[in-house]
Amino acid sequence: MTEENIVLYQVDGAVARIRLNRPEKRNALNQALIAGLKDSLKKANENSAVRVIVISGEGRDFCSGADLASLQQIAEGSLTENTEDARSLMELFAFIRRVSVPVVAAVRGKALAGGCGLASACDIVLASANAQFGYPEVNLGFVPAMVMAILRRNVSEKRAFELTTRGGQISAEEARQYGLVNQVFADDDFETEVSNYVHAFEKLSKSAIALTKTLLYQIDGMSFQEALETGADVNVIARMTEDCKQGIAKFLKKD
Repeated sequence: MTEENIVLYQVDGAVARIRLNRPEKRNALNQALIAGLKDSLKKANENSAVRVIVISGEGRDFCSGADLASLQQIAEGSLTENTEDARSLMELFAFIRRVSVPVVAAVRGKALAGGCGLASACDIVLASANAQFGYPEVNLGFVPAMVMAILRRNVSEKRAFELTTRGGQISAEEARQYGLVNQVFADDDFETEVSNYVHAFEKLSKSAIALTKTLLYQIDGMSFQEALETGADVNVIARMTEDCKQGIAKFLKKD
């Protein structure tokens, strides 16, 4: 697999589809794949026609975490090399939140370690009933460190501790109950259900969703009063958008 097609990118109307394309490696993460994800997300974010982004994996699994070569580099790397490597994945997770449109993980098969982190970093997670999620890093003496900031916001403290220290795997339905997954769809209907789910964003205001996404993540760590004041500011901004003006006019016309 060449680095040029390690990540597949396609725009289908308002949907940008990003596919991890290392099926023979269970879509394991390496620097080329992480770089390809960043580039594809950037292209989608700059495309005014795109209303939603879907990240999926080719083959049986979504993403099995770091590949063997990357693990070898971790074991043998210097402090500087490991710092640069870690920050590259951190930048990917952070960029997903800065993308203006919803980023959806469509998970079949296994999403483990960094692959589970990638899914968790997305705004929405849709899972096939056969999907498995887990953070097995502790089995290798490693830590699911960067995803912790996201995981801790998705699930309870007790669940986060259990998920990151037991090193096991949970089913798609368990992940939904924990708060890691939004929807679970039957294996046979998965592609159709995902398509129906994401195409619904085409009918919604792009500017309103972008402002909502920014506000939702912006208020993390704010006091109640600060969050209210920030919400008031965003409310005013939303009122001035063309989408809002047209939406109100259309609503009033129905009456």
